[in-house]
Amino acid sequence: MAASLPRRLDEALACHDSPAERIDALAAPLDQLIALRPLPLPGSGDTLLRWHALYRVAGCDLALIKLYEGHEDALAIMAELGITPEAPTHARWAMWAAEPPQARVHVSGGDTQQVTLHGTKAWCSGAPIVSHALMTVWQGDQQRLAAVALDQPGVTVTDRGWQAVGMQATASVDVDFDNARATLVGPPNAYLDRPGFWQGGAGIAACWLGGAHALARTLQAKAANRHDDALMMAHLGHVDVALHAGLAGLREAAAAIDAAPHEDSQALTLRTRALVEQSVEQIITHCGRALGAGPFCRDHHFAHMMADLPVYLRQSHAERDLAALGRLCNAPDSEWLL
Repeated sequence: MAASLPRRLDEALACHDSPAERIDALAAPLDQLIALRPLPLPGSGDTLLRWHALYRVAGCDLALIKLYEGHEDALAIMAELGITPEAPTHARWAMWAAEPPQARVHVSGGDTQQVTLHGTKAWCSGAPIVSHALMTVWQGDQQRLAAVALDQPGVTVTDRGWQAVGMQATASVDVDFDNARATLVGPPNAYLDRPGFWQGGAGIAACWLGGAHALARTLQAKAANRHDDALMMAHLGHVDVALHAGLAGLREAAAAIDAAPHEDSQALTLRTRALVEQSVEQIITHCGRALGAGPFCRDHHFAHMMADLPVYLRQSHAERDLAALGRLCNAPDSEWLL
């Protein structure tokens, strides 16, 4: 699969050459990506190939990668926990882990792995079109993972909770659960306690940078015949440096994860995400300043990316993540060596 994945990705994306405006337009391209079969797992020795796929799809459509990354994340989590999902091979999975205080799902009947769900899950990307969800739920004061089929009584996909223009096609709405059947997956706190939690978090940065790469390509194309425009060349130079910095960070992180797949990669992930976030913000700024209003108004793909990418990038926790990284590296034995 490794040798053919880039070609098969190109084939799957060939008919999806423009970002979707509505969630229902994502169903067919998502199915085509799912049909490629699961990507290499994080830490399996092919982490960079996994991230290449995420990067490539993100450059096509950020709403599509949000759903595809969620599907692949759910499969990776269940594989890491040794679970074979009870679902058709063509199922569309989502991974829903948002935990705002006003929207929590609780379980009842916890004497076995078979439980019922009650409550509201917020920010459920892809809810109108996915078939199954792996989601964080609460059993008393313990966080659990539960797998749930969405096509059943007791599951209501609402139209509440998502007003953003950017990433609108993800339809990240609230989903209500009322006595819906589900299966607990893994032990308590399995979602956060796995090595794969941070490994998967680093992979999100590949999605961000893939979107920025699409912006960089637009700038590069516009600059092709403007070599004498010093300002345009300077902006392109800024974008080149930022993009290469992000790519280098992802390559280093993927290699480190594959070299030590069972070790805690929190600091590595926080550092990689922060590096890529800064690179993406620079690319957004320099592309906008170099190109002016024209592509915002006349280039559908560029305008869509410019609307979607800042919303997706806010999946970062910004200074809170930097503060967490600071605490991890605030020790005399921290190595900053070349």
